[in-house]
Amino acid sequence: MRQYQSFSYRNSNFRLCSARLDLMTAEIVRQRELLEQYILLQPQFRTALAPIGLLPGAPPIAERMAAAAVQTGVGPLAAVAGAIAQAAAEAALSGGAAEAIVENGGDLYLASPQPLRVGIYAGPGSAFNCLAFEFTPEQLPLSLCSSSSLLGHSLSFGRCQLASVLAKDASLADAAATLAGNLVRCAADIDPALAQLLRIPGVQGAVIICEEKIGLGGDLPRLCRQDSRASIDLVTRDKFSNFPSRSSNPAGVMPQHN
Repeated sequence: MRQYQSFSYRNSNFRLCSARLDLMTAEIVRQRELLEQYILLQPQFRTALAPIGLLPGAPPIAERMAAAAVQTGVGPLAAVAGAIAQAAAEAALSGGAAEAIVENGGDLYLASPQPLRVGIYAGPGSAFNCLAFEFTPEQLPLSLCSSSSLLGHSLSFGRCQLASVLAKDASLADAAATLAGNLVRCAADIDPALAQLLRIPGVQGAVIICEEKIGLGGDLPRLCRQDSRASIDLVTRDKFSNFPSRSSNPAGVMPQHN
C-alpha cells in the first residue's frame, strides 16, 4: 500500500508519495520562492485574468505558466498548482525515485511504474463520486488537474461541479481545467466546453460534471467504480476551503490508496 505524506508551505497543502520526499519538498519551497520573488517585480502576474507578457529573466516556472495561459486564455496563476506539482515530481524522479505522486488541492502529477487509481469527487451526494480512473504505467507520467466552481476557494466564473483535464504538461492541465470551469454554467455547456478543450494542443482528455450530468472526451484512462465513502483524510485543503467535514467525502480528484 502506498504511503502519502502531507506537506504544507505558506498557503499551499500537498499530499506526496515518493522515496525522495526530501527532494520534493525542497523543490516546492524553491519554486514558490522563485515565483514570489518574480511577482514582486511583476505584480500583475498574480492578478491577471488573461495572458500577459513576461519580464526579461523570468524563472522557468513562470514561463511554463505563462505559456499555458496563452494556450487557454486564462491568467498565468491558474497554472500554479500544476506547475509546482510537476516540478516537485520531476525533482524526485531526477534524484532516482521510481515513483513520484504530487497532489495539491485536486491538481496531480502522476509518475509510477505501478498502476494508479484516482477517484472523482463532484460534491456531496453526487452520483459520480463512485467513479475512478485507473492509470496503467504505460500512460504515465501524466497530469490530472481539476477545477470546481462550487468546491474550494479558487476563482471561477462558471457553475461547474467538476472539470478535470489530462495532459502531459501539468501547467496546461491546470489552466485548461480553470478554463473549463469558467465555460460551464449549465449542463448544456458541457459538450461545447469539451470540444473547445480538446482543440487545445497538448490536452489529452477531459471530464466535466454539471447539474449531475457528465461529459467525457479525448483519450481517457479506464473508468471503474470506487467506494464513494473513501476517507476525507485524502483531501488537501486550507482554512478557506468550503469542503465537507472530515466525517464526509473527499473533495476534488486525488490518489486513492491501492
